[in-house]
This record gives sequence, structure tokens and C-alpha cells, in this order.
Amino acid sequence: MADRSAADLVVDRLRAWRVPRAFGYPGEAIAPLVAALDRAGGDPEFVPARHEETASFMATGHAKFTGGIGVCLATQGPSAVQLLNGLYDAKLDSKPVVAIVGEDVSGPLGGAHQEIGLSRLFADVCNQFVHYARGPGQVPTLLDQAFRTAAATRSPVCVVLPRQVQEATVPDLEAYAAGVITATPGEPLARVLPHDVDLAAAAQLLASGQRTAILVGQGARGAEDEVLDLADRLGAGVASSLLGKPVLDERLPFHTGVLGEAGTRAAAELMGGCDTLVMVGTNDPWTGYLPMPGQVRTVQIDIDGRRIGSRYPVDVPLVGDAAETLRALLERLPDRPSPRWRATVENSVDRWRQELAERAAAPAEPVNPQQVLQELSPRVPRSGALAVDVGSVIYWYARHLELPVGVNAQLCGTLGSMGCALPYAVAAKLAAPDQPVIALMGDGAMQLNGLAELITVAHHWPRWRDPRLVVLVLNNRDHSGMGGGRQPVTDPGRRRPDVPYAGWARLLGLHGVRVDRPELVGAAWDEALAADRPCVVEAVVDASVPLAPPEPAFADLRGVLADGDAARRVREQVDRQLSVAAEDLV
Repeated sequence: MADRSAADLVVDRLRAWRVPRAFGYPGEAIAPLVAALDRAGGDPEFVPARHEETASFMATGHAKFTGGIGVCLATQGPSAVQLLNGLYDAKLDSKPVVAIVGEDVSGPLGGAHQEIGLSRLFADVCNQFVHYARGPGQVPTLLDQAFRTAAATRSPVCVVLPRQVQEATVPDLEAYAAGVITATPGEPLARVLPHDVDLAAAAQLLASGQRTAILVGQGARGAEDEVLDLADRLGAGVASSLLGKPVLDERLPFHTGVLGEAGTRAAAELMGGCDTLVMVGTNDPWTGYLPMPGQVRTVQIDIDGRRIGSRYPVDVPLVGDAAETLRALLERLPDRPSPRWRATVENSVDRWRQELAERAAAPAEPVNPQQVLQELSPRVPRSGALAVDVGSVIYWYARHLELPVGVNAQLCGTLGSMGCALPYAVAAKLAAPDQPVIALMGDGAMQLNGLAELITVAHHWPRWRDPRLVVLVLNNRDHSGMGGGRQPVTDPGRRRPDVPYAGWARLLGLHGVRVDRPELVGAAWDEALAADRPCVVEAVVDASVPLAPPEPAFADLRGVLADGDAARRVREQVDRQLSVAAEDLV
């Protein structure tokens, strides 16, 4: 057998860990590995992005949409620095990503061209897992350790490969056998369940509640049936975090929608009126919309014990897998529906949905952005993926778009970094080329990196079995950083340059539709979703439409300390309001 390089060993380990593709930006320090990937004939595939930041977003998007481990490649210096945004996205949303960084330092340490202390650079984002390969014999062990750590900790890790190591020949791997301890690729995670005593305490707490609210996060994926069984057993209302929005069918009459600043009034009312709270797989940062401390008794379920109680006081912590923990809890829980509370919740949801329709129908100049998402809602394909960027579009997505069951939607939920949607969409489409993908973004994100990454789309789309990748650009020309009517933009210097986004798509050989009248919105979506190639829908929308965050329930009491008297007064006020609401329903 011909001599092989350590870069070929990296490709072997990527295959062993079933990595379908690696995203990156080529450069001298990583060139031997890129060449090895080229020799591999697309197994795994190397996907060059237009920028290292978007490559790291693609790797994180791959992890989010597929449940696998994302891989990104970069070189030392500025290339490595630009990986950080996507890697922090992975860290804060608990997704496994392996960053492989090439280093080429041939001069004296401390003064080489583009030399940066990579260990210190990546230490925080990679939770101290930044390891160097000092020789080719270390490569298999190091890669296995990196993948195993990323999977077990649900976080990014970094492996630094000096160019000299990548190029080094490995005539016989057996010669290194005594020093190579490889892991079994794809080792399954352990089954995690709470102790029986904790499950019994949680069941007792829930059985004593009268008005239960369930807050669902991304960690509840795969536990949809169990969450619904719990909601029906207790007559509970349900809300979701932004990341948990795709978990349950939002058309359920007791689903109040997304909780938080971008969320719904119904969800805020649910939290304001409950006396018992169950948090399932959520680490939502909008704690100001949770019940006031002292108002409720709380059970929190999470696979990561570090997250329990980090956002909100918890009476019974349950560390475990969401689905299995809920099944064990349901076995101990009596059937105690609360029809009056459930009716109160459903009445709140009905009022909110009527308000949403009125908001979307309100006149705007030229187009109401809420109408754009409202018109998309019944047209979303029943399968596929949806990527959402940061900005005002996240408000309209959270409130106006009802996701079909089975549609996987992802966003940069905790870091909140603009420019994630199109890289996410590319990763989702490459992972499932036979499924439609929709990306939702504003003109700021499109100018940040979307215009460049459309080139990536144009390069890949002819190989997709389903060519549909629809990119919505809400073009409001607002460069204030505020948007959504918070601050009118009158200074021309703060107006974003107007770019022909649909025209740029057509120049790249894609389809483009520009919408500047409300009566054209529905037809534009139909045209885009029926196109024989990826399409950009450019909607010229009114920047003055207010975001209108919901008021947290009992906002006037949130400054009161949660001592015994304060908690009692809160509960008395809750009981009075709920009694009035319930009487109105009779």
C-alpha cells in the first residue's frame, strides 16, 4: 500500500464518524487536508463557503438540522478568528461541532506571520478542549477524542493540525498501535433518568397544582407525545421558547405560542396566571416573562444538570432525557384535568389569534411585514426545513408563522447573531437535497453575508433533487439597528443602501421575485415555491410597523420582592383575575 499522509488519516476518521461534509475556507495552512478531501471523492465532501464565519454557521446549522456533528475547517490567524461567531452559536445552543484549524508557523514563535495563540483564542468557546497534534501518530486518537467530547458535551471543540503534521507520511499505522487508543465512532450517549424519589416529588407537586403551564424548549424534541399527554393529564396550557417553537403543533387550542419579547400576549398571560410551572428542555433567556418568583411551584426537566435553576428558581429538578423522564413521571401522576383553567387558556389563545389577523391586515407603506409571514403560513411545505435570521423577522416568525408538524426550524436562539439564516439553509439543503428549505431574513443580514452565500447556492443547486430553496428578504432599508417602528429613520445616513436582491438572484441564474404591493404577496409565495430553481423573494416592507413586544403579566408587580406577603398578594390577584375570566366563560 502506498504511503499515506496524516491528512488522509483525518479523512478516515471523518468517515468513521459518519461525517458527510466539512465546511470551510481553504488556505495554505489547511491545504493538505483539503487536498486529501478532494482525493476522497466527496466522502466526505468539502464545501467551500465564501467566508470562515459562514462556514462555522454552516457547521452549526448542520448539527442543528441533522442532530449530527458539524465540522468546519480554517487556517490560523484571521481565518481562525472568524470561526468564533458560529462556534459560539453552537456553544450557547448546545450543539456539537468540531473545528479543525491548520497552523503553519515556520519562523520563531511569537513573531510569525498571522500567528495567534489558538489555545487562548478557542479556550472559552470550546470549553478548554483545544488540542494540538504534535505528530501523525496522534491524529486518529485526537480526532476520536474530539468527536467523542463534542457529542458527550453537546458543544464545540477545536483540533489544531500543523501543516507539517498534515503532510507527514504514515507508512504503516500499525507501527503506532501501542500509542493509539481509538474510540468507537458514534458511541451512544448514556441513558439518563432521574431518581425515583425525585420523580415522586415532581408527581406530588404537579398533582397539587390547579393552574399548570408547560414551557417547551428545544430539548423537548422527540418528546412531543409525552408533553401532550402531560398537558391533557393536568389540563395545562403550553408555551414554547423560540428554539422550542417547532416541537409542538401550534394549532392546538391550548398552545399559547412563543414566550418572550418576540412572543405572544397569550403566552405572557399563561405565565401570569399559572400556579404550577413545568419547564421541559428549555434555557430561555427571556426570564422577565416567566412567573414572578413566589407565584408558582416549578419542575424543570433537562438532560444537562448545569442548566437546571440557572434561569429560574426550581422546586424539583429532574435531570434526564425529556421523553423518558416524562414517561416515568406520567406513570406516577394521577389524571387531574382542570377544565376551567384549560378553558381560560383557550379563550386567551382565541383572542390573540384574532389580534394577529388584525395586525397583519393593517395598512402599511408599501407592504406590512406581518402580512408577508401570515401569507406564508398556510403555504409552508409539509416537510423540509426553515432557517430564521436575527432582527425584526424573528418577531413576525414567532407570532405569525404556524409551522406544520415535522418542519424543522432553526435559528441562532441564544447568541442572537445576524447572518445565520442563509448558511443554515445551505447546510439543511445539502443534508436533505430532496426537501424544500426556506430562509427568512432581513436586508441587513442579506447584505452582511447573504449576497455572497447566494453564490454557494448557485454553485450547488443543479445537483439537488428538489431545487426549492426560497430566501425571503424583508427589505425595509432601516440601518438604525432598531427597526420595527421603535425609532423612525429620517436621517439618510442611517438608511441602508437599497440593493436589488431579486435582481442579484437572477444574475446568478436563480429566480427572483420583488413584491412592493400587498395584493402581490400571496402570488409571490406561490411563484417562489413552484420555481424550478432557488428563489429570492424580495418584499419591500414598512420599517415603521411596531414590534410591539407583549407586556409581561403583572408587570407592575415585578419589582416586589418575593417574600411571603408579596407571594400571597400575587396569588390573590391571580385568583381574582382567573375567577373573573372563568365566570365570563360560563
